[in-house]
Amino acid sequence: MSIEEEKQKMLESGKLRFLYLDEEDMIEAGVLDAKRCVDVMEETIGLLEDGDFLMGGPEHNAHGLMLEFPKKSSIEGFPLDDSRDRRFIAMPAYLGGRFHVAGEKWYGSNGKNRSRGLPRSILMTMLNDVDTGAPLAFMSANLLSSMRTGAMPGLASKLLARKDSRVLALIGPGAINRSCLRAIMTNAVNIDTIKIKGSSPVSATALSMKKYVEEKYPQLKKVEICETLEEAIRDSDIVSEAVSCKFGDWPVYKKEWFKPGALIISASVFNMDKEELKDIRKIVDNYKMYEDYAIEDEMGYDENGYRKPTGCMGEEFVYMVEDGLIERESIDTLGEIIRGKKTGRKSEEEVILVAIEGMPIEDVAWGYECYTKALENGIGQKLKVWNHPAMAD
Repeated sequence: MSIEEEKQKMLESGKLRFLYLDEEDMIEAGVLDAKRCVDVMEETIGLLEDGDFLMGGPEHNAHGLMLEFPKKSSIEGFPLDDSRDRRFIAMPAYLGGRFHVAGEKWYGSNGKNRSRGLPRSILMTMLNDVDTGAPLAFMSANLLSSMRTGAMPGLASKLLARKDSRVLALIGPGAINRSCLRAIMTNAVNIDTIKIKGSSPVSATALSMKKYVEEKYPQLKKVEICETLEEAIRDSDIVSEAVSCKFGDWPVYKKEWFKPGALIISASVFNMDKEELKDIRKIVDNYKMYEDYAIEDEMGYDENGYRKPTGCMGEEFVYMVEDGLIERESIDTLGEIIRGKKTGRKSEEEVILVAIEGMPIEDVAWGYECYTKALENGIGQKLKVWNHPAMAD
């Protein structure tokens, strides 16, 4: 059954149902289809460029609204920000085009979860009909969020990497870079070497990533764990950064490490001298979102007269424009490239740095794609909101 048929059935009967999809249902509905996810993200970023979307905030570009807990409270038992990453985030969005749907990812996170045998973050996504406001679906979103996050670097590599790219560096061997790897490998078909950089050469995550890569991609000639960031970066054609670390404790990159023609994709935190950054081509997913970030954070200046680093490269680019280091016109967007307004890779020697942050339109798009497949194939469980509303407006 299609979404329109579901909607018509509800309007005619007055009975309201929504589809519940647990994690197993989401897998059956194709949430792990990396290649399809990259294609859907390309469609989504094209709609972003068209302006056929809405997100939260006064400028409709907000990542989300976070519930921030205090460091201390006079109220006994009040939850405090003492547990490494206790947070809740509401991430609402509307996406147009064929999607024409509203939705929200609800994000709960606690750094102590790992000791409880739980993921750090536990996520759910809801989709709603734009015309009636009725709920369409409520779905497990950990895999959804991970896949759409990885699909954006996959899209960047599809649009911008050299076609003869052979060496891929994974900086940060956690779950996010696993998804980035899956997405990048759907288009970078000539990759034969993977370099992995974790907190140490013998870290559990680095060793686990090496085993995962070797098992999933047996065609590779070489999979190695690197001791230093420089070792991982040098000679790499594509660099996928997805590091998890404390604020300010970011890896420092050097321009001299990047080979001619390298594509560097930052999906987490990145730190580099601004003078070295000036001559590298800069591309972002949503420049206006980073302008909002810059207003919210308003970083002070260091002893050299530069804004203090934020770790978020898109935000760093905004500050570089504000401080007169570069021109706004020097920063392109993925949407401009998708819509043919800007050139992708301009030369085989060009070094490109892409800044990517998560946006709720991506969750809505990939959630919608999984929802429609679930409807078509009878996956999931329909849950009742009402047969007839006890109260009506």
